[in-house]
Amino acid sequence: MILCAGESLIDMVPEGGAFRPLAGGAVYNTAIALGRIGAPAGYLWPISRDPFGETLLRPLAEAGVDTGLCPRSDRLTTLAFVTLTGGEARYSFYDEGSAGRMLAPEDLPPIPDSVSALFIGGISLVPDPCGAAIEALVARLRGKVPVMIDPNIRPFFIADADAYRARLDRLLAMADLVKLSSDDLEWLMPGASFAQAAAGLLAKGATAVFQTGGSEGATAHWQGEPIAAPALRVEVADTIGAGDTFNAGVLASLHADGVLSRERLGRIGPDQLLAALRQGTRAAAITVSRPGANPPWAHELAALPA
Repeated sequence: MILCAGESLIDMVPEGGAFRPLAGGAVYNTAIALGRIGAPAGYLWPISRDPFGETLLRPLAEAGVDTGLCPRSDRLTTLAFVTLTGGEARYSFYDEGSAGRMLAPEDLPPIPDSVSALFIGGISLVPDPCGAAIEALVARLRGKVPVMIDPNIRPFFIADADAYRARLDRLLAMADLVKLSSDDLEWLMPGASFAQAAAGLLAKGATAVFQTGGSEGATAHWQGEPIAAPALRVEVADTIGAGDTFNAGVLASLHADGVLSRERLGRIGPDQLLAALRQGTRAAAITVSRPGANPPWAHELAALPA
């Protein structure tokens, strides 16, 4: 199973002059999307016993995501108030002392042999102790299973930029697959082109670096020539969860093609990368076509024109 370890929260999305609570969080969204697409998915993150905890667990169960590794907590659920400007989402987080924020390395459960890949990212990498816990998990599993990271950087959430850059340097050096948006690149490597950034990450040991560009589609940088897939044209409701869904589409495609392992990733070819890009962009297109982080189900992906 593909284990997604990282934040879940409640997105407070503006609706009719008020806010509507929706289950969300970058890593949580990827877990949901993986399950809906039909890939074997698991989730690891503390879930609060407050009323929002059940709001988070329900979609995971509906998508068939294994939550057996999720500890329960009496601390509160993180809230993220969303502001939409031209369809682009901006967030204000209420996270201090929350269930997820206080996850410590010693709280990590034993990881079963059924875990075949690890996905991490988002704001769960930023603060401690939870950032240290995720880093410890990666260090434990690196070399055993492929690791994918999507930093999904939110600059206003980062209190100590130098410490976070140092953590990302360590994590990126342990990653097999990396996804970066233009916003991520601008914060991580100011002035660098995607080609330069990808070359540096590939030199550190990554197999592929996925560059996402919204309506411009996505590109995979790897040992061969870059491979590109166009975006599917849709009417955009908002961009909440788009990148998270892209990640799930990529991972699910690599899993279906039988290359999502440490050994087989080293022999990946252009056909598998193109298929992963196409599924990632197509899945993301469905998500942006409707409000909130609402990833597609397998039948919705199958219904898209070829």
